[in-house]
Amino acid sequence: MEADLYEGWVGAGYFTADATSSKPPYSIVLPPPNVTGNLHMGHAFDHTLMDLLTRRKRMQGCEVLFLPGMDHAGIATQNIVEKKLAVDGKSKEDFGRELFIDKVWDWKRESGGTIQGQMRRLGEGVDWSRDRFTMDDGLSRAVQTIFKRLYDAGLIYRAERLVNWSPELRTAISDIEVKYEDREGELVSLRYGSLNDDEPHVIVATTRVETMLGDTAIAVHPDDERYKDFVGTTLYHPITGRQIPVIADDYTDPEFGTGALKITPAHDPNDFEIGLRHNLPMPTIMDETGRIAGTGTEFDGMDRFEARAKIRERLEAEGRVVGRKFPYIHSVGHSERSGEPIEPRLSMQWWVKVESLAKAAGDAVRNGETVIHPASQEPRWFAWVDNMHDWCISRQLWWGHRIPIWYGPEGEIVCVGPDEQAPEGYVQDPDVLDTWFSSGLWPFSTMGWPDATPELAKFYPTSVLVTGYDILFFWVARMMMFGTFVDDDPAITAGKDSGSAQVPFRDVFLHGLIRDEQGRKYSKSKGIGIDPLDWIDEYGADATRFTLARGAQPGSDLSVGPAHVQASRNFVTKLFNATKFALMNGAVPGQTHAGEKGSEHAGETGLARETLTDADHWILDRLEEVRAEVDSAFDRYEFGKGCEALYHFAWDELCDWYLELAKVQFAESEERAASTRVVLGSVLDALLRMLHPVIPFVTETLWRALTGGESVVVAAWPQRSGIAADERAARRIADAQKLITEIRRFRSDQGLTDKQKVAARLIGVDTADLTGLDAEIASLARLTEPGDGFSATASVEVRLSATTVTVELDTSGTVDLDAERRRLEKDLAAAQKELAGTTAKLGNEAFLAKAPDEVVAKIRARREVAESEVARIGARLDEIGKAGE
Repeated sequence: MEADLYEGWVGAGYFTADATSSKPPYSIVLPPPNVTGNLHMGHAFDHTLMDLLTRRKRMQGCEVLFLPGMDHAGIATQNIVEKKLAVDGKSKEDFGRELFIDKVWDWKRESGGTIQGQMRRLGEGVDWSRDRFTMDDGLSRAVQTIFKRLYDAGLIYRAERLVNWSPELRTAISDIEVKYEDREGELVSLRYGSLNDDEPHVIVATTRVETMLGDTAIAVHPDDERYKDFVGTTLYHPITGRQIPVIADDYTDPEFGTGALKITPAHDPNDFEIGLRHNLPMPTIMDETGRIAGTGTEFDGMDRFEARAKIRERLEAEGRVVGRKFPYIHSVGHSERSGEPIEPRLSMQWWVKVESLAKAAGDAVRNGETVIHPASQEPRWFAWVDNMHDWCISRQLWWGHRIPIWYGPEGEIVCVGPDEQAPEGYVQDPDVLDTWFSSGLWPFSTMGWPDATPELAKFYPTSVLVTGYDILFFWVARMMMFGTFVDDDPAITAGKDSGSAQVPFRDVFLHGLIRDEQGRKYSKSKGIGIDPLDWIDEYGADATRFTLARGAQPGSDLSVGPAHVQASRNFVTKLFNATKFALMNGAVPGQTHAGEKGSEHAGETGLARETLTDADHWILDRLEEVRAEVDSAFDRYEFGKGCEALYHFAWDELCDWYLELAKVQFAESEERAASTRVVLGSVLDALLRMLHPVIPFVTETLWRALTGGESVVVAAWPQRSGIAADERAARRIADAQKLITEIRRFRSDQGLTDKQKVAARLIGVDTADLTGLDAEIASLARLTEPGDGFSATASVEVRLSATTVTVELDTSGTVDLDAERRRLEKDLAAAQKELAGTTAKLGNEAFLAKAPDEVVAKIRARREVAESEVARIGARLDEIGKAGE
């Protein structure tokens, strides 16, 4: 039923935002998934939480904009299309830039709808009429506009600096797209200078022997006495034959290795900084494909890894390798896009000067204009924005936003805005912008900026950004920098309070990563990826969503697997069956103590408080308490806490208790049954509405059947009742629950089935203030009235809130004492084993010193349970022994 329900919602316009509405605005822009792929479990997690927020706010009376879109994913998309061409033996150069870009657009049109279909399967209430793409005309215009403004402000510049280079992709990549992994390599110690021990020489160690072709100095610490006489002299370079200087620099660590470093400024970030300080030459020794080039040695033309081995072999033959450690485990940067080791390379690129932009982004959080949730993530934010390096924004690709810089025949440089034309004879820069540059404009470019639009006036700044903490630096920082840069733009400020900050979003909620049941990050490449559609196909979208939302804790990772989603499916089934029971018994929402109507088609419209039973009072009061708890949790982005409250109320209190109590009330009288129908209907009405943002499909079906209303999507969110809770009813029901639970436990210990009723006499019920609940206790505990000749063969004492109730039972003929003894003895042995094990652990001082407090607390709790079980089972065995005498 899910597909039809979803298309019905879309067709009814429930998700289409009205920028002219007088309702308070609430807006979220969807972090745009890459057009190259499918939604993975991380997307499903992220999207579920955003949909939860927007559906709830829509029910609370807000005008909601949940804006979808996709990212053009420059590197990944171009790579896919190039690989498709390679199947036919073609390359992009065979087509030329314009024809190749046409082919990318063709691929996008064929494949771009996959993600949209998956979002529909998940039930995401996005405004499809405002779907955006980072390469559409409007966003392209925004990119050109902000580039020119930054350029004119002196915040964009061109310079030759060290970048992370991907030889496979033949482009620069971002620092934050480099992942460091421990790999096996070799540490080779090389001798520079003379081979004669009596003549000047220095030993250095390196893991990248090939880079020595670009060495322009040897560095030592200025206070290192071993090399005091070397500083200012030169040493023979064993491959090039050049004399390279020995310099003194504080960066060098005298305690590491020999205390001497080879300096290759064009191929190492630290060496580059040293090279700048000492004005060293910076020769580049590799071409864009990672092959040695321009060195004038026999190694030109070799791949960097081949050259590494060949150079070491030559130096070994010459006696210059004085040590080789293999394997040597060290951290190696890899491209997140291509998976290959990156190559630091000196290259002419375009950069954003980030100092002032990053400061503004940091200040927005410091000043409370944007609030990060959870607050524990703030230090990571400040550590990044307060220490940010200039951002390399150019990429050597064809697919993407082309840099709007044009070069004249005499070397002139012109930055061309979106409504301008380049002078005749000028040539455009061939590079494109980093994908994160365009997505950094996402919160306002998607709403029509740089034009003043109704969407910007109504929905910007956005209400909240929902994303994983791992993308804080990739994307959030970029959006904050650009958003604060244009915060005084007339298109942004039009119609706004002059005193309000125009930041991209008021809140940033950072959730954790989703992992499997063993704590491993889901990864298709490692064989542990799960397609969320597989879960949706097997368990339904509602169970999938509830699993993800129930596990969402601010800043904490979520470990889930099939067992969790199966449990969620069981919960959805439980909810379905509870509503079915209610409908079979004529339940209908009405106006209860909550003071609100469940639906305009709710049937009965009034119910006096004094006509309700204790069970009715209790469930209505618990409903109000849960509503308050859920509101508080969802307002603080504590999705897991809110879902747990709904789960336990629905399962443990409504289904396990109130429905059973309602069965008794339905049988009492028509008047009692009528009020029970309204209470049950009203509770289910409110519960379904609160669950709807998390599990939209089943709640829609059940709510319509229960209320006859149009759609729960546009139903009102439950409001505060304003009625004081009935404390006496709560206490009486709690005592009745405890009494029934203990009797059930006793019955279970006896091996009695639910079908076996037992005659019993309750002593102390009047004193315990349980008068009037006799029928409920008897029904739920499966007891019958004691008849003539009643003889108590067992008794249970239950301590309640005010007194103790004794339950005398006649179990004669219902229990096989020998079988019961054997079962209890087995249970006793298990409990004693658990008690011994936990006691031993708590008596181990070494364990207590090392174990976390929460682990120790859990073991103490286990011991307490074991002690209780040993005592309980022992007492029951004594009773059986006496009964058998």
